[in-house]
Amino acid sequence: MRTVVNALRGKRVGDALSALHFLPQKATRPIEITIQSAVYNLLDKFKDERIDENELIVREIRVDDGPRFKRFQAGPRGRARPIIKRSSHLTVVVASPNEVEN
Repeated sequence: MRTVVNALRGKRVGDALSALHFLPQKATRPIEITIQSAVYNLLDKFKDERIDENELIVREIRVDDGPRFKRFQAGPRGRARPIIKRSSHLTVVVASPNEVEN
């Protein structure tokens, strides 16, 4: 997930969303949903102001480790093999270009 996020940092929202469609990683869909959610939250927060969605940029995007689910599976010769199911926390901050310069 971090390789996809590093490719999107600092881009405009429209460019970032179109770039996600051409990346082969499986994590692109949750990242796309999260970026769109951040844009809609910003538009909802400032209803009175006129904000152009195409001018917004991805100011901050990061992936942090989430909780891990630890399971065990039967292995050869009666042993147990660990299975670690990883999850992550995705944080996205979008802003207009003049806010980023300040």
